[in-house]
Amino acid sequence: MNFTKADLQKETSYKTSRSGGKGGQNVNKVSSKVELLFSIGSSALFNDEEKLLLTEKLQNRLNKDGYVQVICDEERSQYLNKEKAIERLTSLLTKALQKPKVRKPTKVSKAAKAARLDNKKMQSVKKENRKNDFGE
Repeated sequence: MNFTKADLQKETSYKTSRSGGKGGQNVNKVSSKVELLFSIGSSALFNDEEKLLLTEKLQNRLNKDGYVQVICDEERSQYLNKEKAIERLTSLLTKALQKPKVRKPTKVSKAAKAARLDNKKMQSVKKENRKNDFGE
């Protein structure tokens, strides 16, 4: 990951609005809700391959203009909401850029195969013994 919170803050834009919830009279006066907008396409922090990966993985987080949108209105202060929003964006981007490990296919061991076959034989014998011979 070749980006920091400071680098991200330079490339993000914020919209603020009045937040609902706790805060009493303060809610009606102060715009504490923060909406962070980040454009992956116009970012200088990522190369073309990373941008493609980010747009693919964060497809459901993009708005119609192609911005990643993070909304935070948990805190009573605008500053804390901005900090939380930028933290969420960094975690979102780092998770999207992580490549999962390639699964190595493994074979079933001989012991496991033998145990399975023995179990099948035991079940077969058990069911065979349940049969009634009426023909004798």
